[in-house]
Amino acid sequence: MIRTGFPTVGPTLTSVGEHAVIDAIVRASPSPINGDDAAVLTPSTPNSRVVAATDMLVEGRHFRADLTTPEFVGRKAVVQNFADIEAMGARPIAALLAIAAPPEMPLAVIEGLARGVGQATADYSTELVGGDVTQSDQLVVSVAAIGSLGGNRDPLSLDHARPGQRVVAHGDIGYSAAGFALLNAGVRIPEALEPLVHAHQVPRLTPGRGVVARAAGATAMTDNSDGLIRDLSQIATHSKVGIDLSSLAIAPDDLLRKAGELLEQDPWEWVLTGGEDHTLLGTCDGSAPVGFRSIGRVTRTGQVLIDATAPHYTNGWESFG
Repeated sequence: MIRTGFPTVGPTLTSVGEHAVIDAIVRASPSPINGDDAAVLTPSTPNSRVVAATDMLVEGRHFRADLTTPEFVGRKAVVQNFADIEAMGARPIAALLAIAAPPEMPLAVIEGLARGVGQATADYSTELVGGDVTQSDQLVVSVAAIGSLGGNRDPLSLDHARPGQRVVAHGDIGYSAAGFALLNAGVRIPEALEPLVHAHQVPRLTPGRGVVARAAGATAMTDNSDGLIRDLSQIATHSKVGIDLSSLAIAPDDLLRKAGELLEQDPWEWVLTGGEDHTLLGTCDGSAPVGFRSIGRVTRTGQVLIDATAPHYTNGWESFG
């Protein structure tokens, strides 16, 4: 069943005050080390390095309150940040949450956001360990993710792809974009297509896949946040290589084709430019790591191609577009 809409009634942020808002967040996403001036984290493994990432979700720019729920926004904010940790081959260990919100916003919205954050961090056996709240004209949700990179292998940075390697992926490609298109179209969404909507509202990422890939010998990795072609172009540019994708490996599946027929849109555009799936995209020698599938090869061309041909769609998310 599709859930959308933010709470519009109940006590507001200005009526309860800052400390009550913070207390509500801590209750909704509890942690024994959240509540002091700063959180002290215990190193998770010997010979480890700290990895940090942060990202924001701005209402009206990254999400619409009528097309999602506060819980889903909270979960999505965590996944998009933890995906960046995973893409380095690291393990998420904690999250920080900062919220800017209009004072007339119902407290229930913030409680829902915090519940979503708590649910997502629990999926990774981590916790929300601190943050901040303040007043603004629109809702802004910012998560900072902290991770641990164990062992002496290199992180899976963008500049470590090599010609001849396999290009691999873990996760759906094009689902989030298709889900947003369905919601935004205002049509009756068949039950069979609801997984696409849910993929947009709450992207899925299996915890630990980045660590598995690094242990299996992957060398470069990113996540599909801005669009498949655009994100793989980052690896190609930084590594000074090309990438040739297999059209059979990335072709729209039955769900995407059905959504395309319903909306009279080409599902290939969702696959190539959609983003927000947070699918892990990497390069490796030999076989694909467990949980990953092969989608192409690293070449020397300096371009991202499909079956050695330029893709029809190359756009993607642009923060200032």
